[in-house]
Amino acid sequence: MPAGSRPTSVSLDAAHAWTEREYTQRGKPQRKSEPRITRAGHLRDILGAPKGVTPMEQQKPKIPAEAIELYNRYIHGEISRRDFLEGAKRFAIAGVAATAIIDALMPNYALGQRVSKTDERIKGTYETVQSPNGNGSIKGYLVRPFSADTRSETPTKLPGVLVVHENRGLNPHIEDIARRFALENFMAFAPDGLTSVGGYPGDDYKGGQAFMKVDRMKMTEDFVAAARWLKSRADCSGKIGATGFCFGGGMANTLAVRLGADLAAAAPFYGGAPADADVPKIKAAILVHHGELDKPLATAWPAYEAELKKANIPHEGHIYPGAVHGFNNDATPERYNRAAADQAWRRTIEWFNQYVRGPSSS
Repeated sequence: MPAGSRPTSVSLDAAHAWTEREYTQRGKPQRKSEPRITRAGHLRDILGAPKGVTPMEQQKPKIPAEAIELYNRYIHGEISRRDFLEGAKRFAIAGVAATAIIDALMPNYALGQRVSKTDERIKGTYETVQSPNGNGSIKGYLVRPFSADTRSETPTKLPGVLVVHENRGLNPHIEDIARRFALENFMAFAPDGLTSVGGYPGDDYKGGQAFMKVDRMKMTEDFVAAARWLKSRADCSGKIGATGFCFGGGMANTLAVRLGADLAAAAPFYGGAPADADVPKIKAAILVHHGELDKPLATAWPAYEAELKKANIPHEGHIYPGAVHGFNNDATPERYNRAAADQAWRRTIEWFNQYVRGPSSS
């Protein structure tokens, strides 16, 4: 193993207990005098799920794997909305209507929200970053822990995390991911790659259509500009990491190549690897997450791992058992894998704490 790198593990880990941060009641800010409730408990109150069973588990019909794959093809632009809806009808099974299959596959951002925009523990703003080499500018969602800006006259410098969306733009799920990072005492910036075409349109299907209209090279430059803007902010420690999902996972790898020593770490979720020739340009510590059933990406990981080893880059790779592409997205219940998502999240926070926060900014 290369000197100076952490042990590489390709693991099929046993499920760990799901732990979640405390939630606000019905979107209202949590007051100190109010009883604390977990997300699962809150949703039981709303939807009437039996005690010990989350609504996601209670309502989750058994969907054929082929239907989930059909959804993956749809969200990646390989088939039209009509083809997806017609195809879903073919997978209707006893006790589960086609409409239920479609509903189960489409995102539900209310169920997937873990941290409300109005949560008193965070401070979120929308910022516009200049991108002269890209589309001119890129808008994004910046979130910091509220305490970091109020404990003294000068805002506390925090390590930064760039959060890159899937191929639908900056939807509510990705904004929620940014808020989760703020609760882990990072400052997070989630740019919207659709800024040049009007931004995320409020609908994932329309977002996917808009995504295909944006020049990919210019969009890459927009994310590079966003990362450099985050790193240079006066309230940033000067160390940043990048994470992302699907397209965003591939972009996290691309940023590792483009930014070199300016990026401390990357944690791509089910994203495409960079070209072999580009891997030596990476200076960031790389943490890779793939689902076992996401065959094209899972089987491609060993080749990426080999190149990381050759370049003496600190890295880890994890293959999560029973997990499909998009397993971290709790707004899409049929792809969401609770055990894998929880474990991948904890590993990502530990990775960024080690490589992005570091002893100097703890």
